[in-house]
Amino acid sequence: MKHLLFIAILLCSALHAGAGHTLYVSPAGDDTQSGDRARPLASLSGARDRVRELRRQGALTDTVFVRILPGTYSLTAPLTFTGDDAATAQSPVVYAAATDERPVFCGGLQTGAFEAVGPNLWRVYIPETRYGFRFEQLYVNGERRYRAQSPNRGEFHAIRRTEEHILTRTDASDSYGVYPNFSVQKIFLPEADRHLLTDIEPEEQADVLLVFNHVWTNTRKYAGYVGLQDTAWYLCGKGMVWDFGINAKSRYVIENYRKALDAPGEWLLGRDGYLYYIPLPGETPETVQAIVPVTEQFLCLQGTPARPVQYLHFERLRFEGAGYRTPPGGYSDPQAAVSVPATVMADHAAHIAFRDCDIAHTGLHAVWFRENCSSCLVERCHLYDLGGGGVKIGAVHCPDEALLTRGVRVHNNIIHHGGRVFPPAVGVILFNASDSEITHNEIADFRYSGVSAGWVWGYSHSPSKRNRIAFNHIHHLGWGELCDMGGVYMLGASEGSTVANNVIHHIYSYEYGGWGLYTDEGSQGIVMENNLVYACKDAGFHQHYGRENMIRNNIFAGNLVQSIQFSRLEEHLSYTFINNVVYLNGGELISFHNDDDFRKANILYDRNCYWDTRTQTHTPQFYGHSLDEWKELGRDAHSIVADPQFADPERFDFRIRNTAALRKIRFRPFDFTQAGVYGSDGWKALAKMPAELERAYDEKINRLKGR
Repeated sequence: MKHLLFIAILLCSALHAGAGHTLYVSPAGDDTQSGDRARPLASLSGARDRVRELRRQGALTDTVFVRILPGTYSLTAPLTFTGDDAATAQSPVVYAAATDERPVFCGGLQTGAFEAVGPNLWRVYIPETRYGFRFEQLYVNGERRYRAQSPNRGEFHAIRRTEEHILTRTDASDSYGVYPNFSVQKIFLPEADRHLLTDIEPEEQADVLLVFNHVWTNTRKYAGYVGLQDTAWYLCGKGMVWDFGINAKSRYVIENYRKALDAPGEWLLGRDGYLYYIPLPGETPETVQAIVPVTEQFLCLQGTPARPVQYLHFERLRFEGAGYRTPPGGYSDPQAAVSVPATVMADHAAHIAFRDCDIAHTGLHAVWFRENCSSCLVERCHLYDLGGGGVKIGAVHCPDEALLTRGVRVHNNIIHHGGRVFPPAVGVILFNASDSEITHNEIADFRYSGVSAGWVWGYSHSPSKRNRIAFNHIHHLGWGELCDMGGVYMLGASEGSTVANNVIHHIYSYEYGGWGLYTDEGSQGIVMENNLVYACKDAGFHQHYGRENMIRNNIFAGNLVQSIQFSRLEEHLSYTFINNVVYLNGGELISFHNDDDFRKANILYDRNCYWDTRTQTHTPQFYGHSLDEWKELGRDAHSIVADPQFADPERFDFRIRNTAALRKIRFRPFDFTQAGVYGSDGWKALAKMPAELERAYDEKINRLKGR
C-alpha cells in the first residue's frame, strides 16, 4: 500500500513539475504565434484552438499545460468547449496560472473617468449605449454597487391588495403546473405610497423594474402601466404557477428611475447614455475604477452524450465581472432560482475540475454541472458576490436516468454573499443528481437555503440517492426576506443520503420557516447525525412530511420559535429522533403544524437529553404534555432531563461537559470545530464572516423581532 501511495505521489509531482506539452498565454501575446514561452498566445480561446489542432494531429500523448501569465484578459462572450476539446485520462489539459499571481478574466468593460456634476453626483458617458447596450449591474473598485431603488436596499414597500385578470384563456404549462399564458395583475398601493407613482417621469416608465419577494420566491416585472386614478401598478405577462404569486403579503422594491437615485453607492444608466453615480465617502473620480458587465457567462462546456467534454482542469484562475439583464417579459421561478443559468455551464461533461479559482461579481449562479456530468470537482474555490447561488448540480428534469449527473464533489470552498440579483438562490443545490459530496464548505450570507438536495415532490420516484452533505459551516441565511428555507433542505426520496457533522446557525425567515435541518415533501431514507444547529428562527429540525428518516446524535440549542417542528400525520413511520441533545432558552420544544390528534403521529423518540433553562424543573412541555404523559404515549422511554453543561451557550460555545448525561443517552461526542474549510491560516481567515456584516444581520433581525 505504501508503495502504491509513493507511486501516486511521484505521478502527481511529475504532473505539476511540467511534464508534457506546454503552451503560454499572455496579455501581450498573439493568437497567431506558436504559444511557447517566448511567443505566447493572447487568449484562452487561442489556447483552446491550438490544443484542439495539436490533438487532431495526434501530437498529444501526455498532459497539456496551458500556463497563463498574470494580467487582465477580456471576455466579452463565453468561451465554449465542445467534444472537439475532449482530452483523455493520459493526456488531460490543465489551464492554470503560470505564477502565484492569478490572471483575471473580466466579463466587463472599464468605463472612462467620472466627472462631478453636482456636490454628490458623478457621471461618465458609456459610448456603447448608442448601439443599444444596457446593463443592470455595476462593479466599482472590486465591489458591487446597486442600481437606484426605492426604498433603499434591505427595505421593502407594502402592497394593499392585488387583482388578476386573465385576458387569454389558452393555458401554458411546464413541469411545475399550468398557468394562463397572458394576464394582467393590478398591484394596489397604500394611499400613503401614491407618490411612488408620480415620482416616475413618463419617459422613464418603460425602464422601471418592480422586484417582488413572495413566500420563497421572487419576481421581476417591468411596470406595464402606472394607474394614477386607482393608485396601482399594472403588470402584464404570463401568469404564475403553483398559486404562490404576488399577493397582499408580498413586498417589493422599485428600480431604475431618477428620483430613486438618492443614496451613496447607487447608480443609474440614463437614456442619454450617461452612467450617474453617487460616490461613497472617501471615493474620488481619480481613485474609482468602474466595470460594466458585457457577458453573462464565462465558460460553457457543451458536450453531447456521444462526445462529452472531459479531462479539462482549471487552476488558480479568477473570473469576475459578469452580469444579468431582465428579459422584456420579466422573470419568475417557482423555487430556488431554478431556471437561472450559471457563469460556468457544463452539460455532458466528465472529469472537469476547478481548483483554487475565484468567481466573483456575477449576475447569475457561479457553476452548474447540469445534464450528464460525472466525476467533476470544485475545490478550494472562492465564490462570492454572486447574483445567484454558488454551485448547481444536476438537471432540473431527468427523463433518462442514463444521463443523470453523478459523482460531483464540492469540497473546501468559500461560498459567500449570494442572491444579490435572485434572492431565492441556494449556496449549493442538487436537483436530480446522485452520489455527490458537499463537504467542508463555508456557506453564508444568502437570502434562502444553504444546501438543497432533491427535486421531486412527494413520494414519486426520485433519482437523487446517496448524496453526502458533511462538515459544512452554514450560517447567516434568510435576512428576514423570504420564507420556507433551511440550512440543509432535503426534498423527495433520497435513500442513502446523509447530512452529518455540519454546523448550522443564524437562519431567519420573513414569516414562517427558517429551519436548520429541513426534510420537506416526501423526504425519505435520509440520515441526519452529528450536526450542531442553533439560533434558527422556526426550528432546529422540521419535517413537513416524509418516511423513515433518522435524526440522531445532533445538538439543537437556542432555536427561537421551537426546537422541533412536525407538519403532517402519516400512517408509516415518519422519522426517528434518538440520541439528541435539545437545549431550550426560548420557544416551544415541539410544534405540530395543525391541531389533528398528535397522539396518532407515527414518530419514534427515545434516548434524548432535554434541558429548558426557563423552568424550575428544567423540563420542557412535550406538545402540551408533561414528560410523564409524553412517556405514556410511548415517546422517549429512556430519555432524560439533564443540563448538558455547555461551555458558554451565550457565546455559542456548545462543548458539552456533562459526559455522564451523554453516556445515559448513548450520545457519541463529535468535534463540531471540524466543520467548514481547512488549510492555511489565510484561507480560514478569508472564510470568516466580517464582523460588520454580522452586526448588520443582528440589527436587521432585532428590528424584525420587534415589528
